[in-house]
Parts: sequence; structure tokens; C-alpha cells
Amino acid sequence: MTTAYVGRRQRGELVVTRRPEDTELTPDRSLKLVNHSPSGFEVGYSGSGPAQLACALLLDYYDDEQFAREHYIAFRNQVVSQLECDGAAACWHLTGEEIDTAMATLTDDVVALADGGRPSPSLPENWRTVSRPDRRVFQRADRDHYIVFGDGTDEWLVVLCSQGDRAYPAPLAHRTVAEDADVERVIQELAEESNDLIEPPEGEH
Repeated sequence: MTTAYVGRRQRGELVVTRRPEDTELTPDRSLKLVNHSPSGFEVGYSGSGPAQLACALLLDYYDDEQFAREHYIAFRNQVVSQLECDGAAACWHLTGEEIDTAMATLTDDVVALADGGRPSPSLPENWRTVSRPDRRVFQRADRDHYIVFGDGTDEWLVVLCSQGDRAYPAPLAHRTVAEDADVERVIQELAEESNDLIEPPEGEH
């Protein structure tokens, strides 16, 4: 039998089961990679609970940590955010074949951990330097936060944002910096600002 995942509500909580084994998928393993929602999974929007589920699904199905980290945000945005506990059975059903099909269309939309990310001597220890061919990107290891460094006409634009897919939406803060300014210091300030942010609990967005 082929692998499939089923999600349904139990006392308000989303419970996900892997079939045919009928084993429950929990956040525990995925939390070692990314810590978005220790309280559990969610679906139906692009937030922390769905991000945790997206990572858990890819990690469980492909058993590849780097692959899960590279693609879970895009997978959340295009697949998990569309899942709903509805219909006669009040549940959603996602097959392994559907995951494979989705990933075939998402592989060009890598979040940016192709090299796994490297610690930076100038940033807090929960931040990593990510290699991107088009721009400098820094990723926070324990939250869906990114610092994106881009050039303007005669100044630099440094953006702290969440949901780090290709378009880098949801800016949280930004700095416009003159070319001769201390850009590294600005990046450090934004990393510290991100570390001071506390994400609201699920449902309070």
C-alpha cells in the first residue's frame, strides 16, 4: 500500500496519522530542525503551525533533513496552507504521490539552505549565513525569520522578514544604509531585533 497522511480534529487539536501503519505523526522530530510550533500542527493558512506540519511531513516521507529544511516553506505555502478538515469525514487526506507531484513543481523554489547554512562569527548563534547566487541571506535557525541584503541605486537595503520563500514577503523591519556605512552592524542589529520578537500563539495572528 502507498503512504498517505490523514489529518482530523480531536478535541480541537489537529491529529495527523500516517497510513497504512496508522502511526501518529508528531512535531518532535521536525522540532529538532525548525522550531515554529511546539504546541502542534495546523493547516489552512501560512503560519507557524502549518510550517511545522510541512517540515514534519517532508521529513517523515523523504527521511532527508536537508531536503525538508530546504523545501518546507514552499510546501507549506502551496500545499499545507490549502488543506482543510472538511467534507463528510471532516478530515484531509494527502497521499505520497500527491507530495511527490507537488515537490516536482516546487524544486525550483528553494528557501535557501542548499549548503545547510553556516554559523556566522558576527551574528547570534541561532543565525546562519546562507549561500544564494543572487543576494546575501541570513536565516534564523529557530524561527521563520530571514535577513535579506539587496542593493539599490546608491545605497543598501537590508530587510528582516518572515516566510522566506522566493519573494521574501512579510517584512518585519528594514534599514536603508548608505554605501559607505557599516552594513555588518545593521545586519547584527536586525538579528538582535528578531531575537527580541516573540511570535504570538496560534490563533492570535
